[in-house]
Amino acid sequence: MATPAIRQLQKTSLKIRQDVIRSLTAAGSGHLGGSLGLADVFTVLYFNTLNHFPKEPNHPNRDRLILSIGHVAPVLYATLANAGYFPHEELLTLRKLGSRLQGHPGRDHGLPGIELSAGSLGQGLSVAVGMALSAKIDNSKWQVYSVHGDGELQEGSVWEAAMSAAHYKLDNLTAIVDRNFCQIDGYTHKVMELEPLKLKWEAFGWHVFECNGNSIDELIDVFGKTRNITGKPKVIIAKTQMGFGVNSIQGDYRWHGKAPTTQEAEKFLEELEKYYHELIHG
Repeated sequence: MATPAIRQLQKTSLKIRQDVIRSLTAAGSGHLGGSLGLADVFTVLYFNTLNHFPKEPNHPNRDRLILSIGHVAPVLYATLANAGYFPHEELLTLRKLGSRLQGHPGRDHGLPGIELSAGSLGQGLSVAVGMALSAKIDNSKWQVYSVHGDGELQEGSVWEAAMSAAHYKLDNLTAIVDRNFCQIDGYTHKVMELEPLKLKWEAFGWHVFECNGNSIDELIDVFGKTRNITGKPKVIIAKTQMGFGVNSIQGDYRWHGKAPTTQEAEKFLEELEKYYHELIHG
């Protein structure tokens, strides 16, 4: 049976998923599938793992979170709001003209908690490497975490950055790969095969972990284990399902960049409630 702490994190991930659905419905556009799939990863990062300061978002000792796959901004926004970075009601301004919550996060929009202006895929790991290297040079203790899509790994710049991270022994860097086997044009094995993915990262000099990215328990365990690895960067291949928690769309790549209608949103929220009731209460 889940501990009270795990149950609280599960309730938080439910709230984040509900906020993702509601904000995208209000916007009428956005990326639903990946945002739902990553809710557990972001829950464990912001409510269990990261050393961060919602009331002091630029605190010099904060851990840095780089969202390389900027199109899943809705899950980052929902997480930041639930963590206290900005008013919760602002989530309903997603993608609106003048909103701080644009379709891809931007540092110049004034939203606290954003470390990288994201949009062009394949760039985030390079930024994360630079941050981790600067922390090493300054003898700073803060950590860098970067979140990547599996389809994004088809970008060559990712592997240039991976090579650099291993060369400089950046053990203060942890990359998370959202391994949902989906991208906007279809399933990854049909667009561009990525396997053997674990062996690729190992060949580039990284310590590789694999886990169920939709399991709070497994995520807590694997993030804890990353702290014990020294001398090399770490990567977590988190196997998730696109649209997780909403049974009718789970694993369907067609929901990569699609927002629900009002009627669909009501149905999806009901499915979420059913899933979490069974998860938490048995």
